[in-house]
Amino acid sequence: MTPDTITEIKTTDSLRRLNIGCGDRPSVGWINYDNSMSVKLGRLPLIPVILARLGMIAKSQLNFARIAQESGIRYANVTQRIPEADASVDVIYSCHMLEHLTRDEALRFLHETRRVLKPRGVVRLVVPDLKILVGNYLENGRGDDFVESLFIIPTEPDGILARLKRLLVGGRLHLWMYDARSLQELMHKAGFASVVALRPGETTIDGLEGIDLAERAEESLYVEAVNS
Repeated sequence: MTPDTITEIKTTDSLRRLNIGCGDRPSVGWINYDNSMSVKLGRLPLIPVILARLGMIAKSQLNFARIAQESGIRYANVTQRIPEADASVDVIYSCHMLEHLTRDEALRFLHETRRVLKPRGVVRLVVPDLKILVGNYLENGRGDDFVESLFIIPTEPDGILARLKRLLVGGRLHLWMYDARSLQELMHKAGFASVVALRPGETTIDGLEGIDLAERAEESLYVEAVNS
């Protein structure tokens, strides 16, 4: 398929746009969601400061909590429910979030995506491209580097304090990996009819603003789909 197989939609200030799994880089002009504990901590400004001083959270988590508070990032577990009404959203963007879900969780998230998207609404997903990672391995032959690049091997926290930190901060393991074909197949399974893989910087959404269309281009694959 080519990008023009998806009907372009105009982005204006009246459109409802979600960035799901935004991390500490929320998109201006979008409604930003994340499930990090830092988002919850951001609602209690003194708590993350105390936890940081006790060494329970890193400076990056403290900064994330501040960003979440200042920019209004909303907390959501999107594998259970995206807190938006049915058919109320025009565009959904999610970058390097899906790989942190199991396949079943990813499918539930995609069903939720279809529920909240308007007819002809568009979802744009960015994930690590397994094909790129395998290609890097075939080029350099470094098996350890390849396995580490997958982020699938857990490290057991050593001691009570380390385990408490893990509980607060959460893990960043990849629970599934995709190439273009497998991600398209998953989206078809969720009910999306028109699914296209794009090059970095490409989009089927005319005038899309507030996100980096080539984010993490050296390692990523980009897919967009229309809600039928």
